[in-house]
Amino acid sequence: MDTNKYPIGKFEGTQEITPEKRKELIEEIEGLPARLRKSVEGASKSELDAPIREGGWTLRQVVHHIVDTELNGFARFKFALTMDNPVLPAYDQDSWAALADATKTDIAPSLSIMDGVSARLSALLSSLSPRDFRRTYQHPERGIITVDFYLQLLAWHGKHHIAQIEGARKNRKTEA
Repeated sequence: MDTNKYPIGKFEGTQEITPEKRKELIEEIEGLPARLRKSVEGASKSELDAPIREGGWTLRQVVHHIVDTELNGFARFKFALTMDNPVLPAYDQDSWAALADATKTDIAPSLSIMDGVSARLSALLSSLSPRDFRRTYQHPERGIITVDFYLQLLAWHGKHHIAQIEGARKNRKTEA
């Protein structure tokens, strides 16, 4: 496995998890803004615009991508909780990452958005009943997804990209 591409391993989740695991995952999401800020602390413009791995997105694009995914995740949870098994679109992450707001924009606005969306998301998820975590939505590529499964995926996603950022920054320091 490419450890630069999957520094914490590929995602593995289940459709239902324990209340203890849910709490841990919600705390992971709640702490994501602080970990993201720490991972990019002191990054120069040239560092932000350098790919995090060969053929990959820049550090700037990864930061914006994390926020895009959190925003989409928040909406997916809300749709799953308020509609009966809705069909929700996937989003073309590469196309989103190629847009000017991801390639040229300072990361500060995304870090601010991250604070708000993570606070709202953790408050929402902390309020759910065990039955709510079994609610579903349909994803065009993954099929039927439970709230439990998506909680695991979203928590993994943040850890995954922060590990990529930290690894890239560490590698650059050792190469210098």
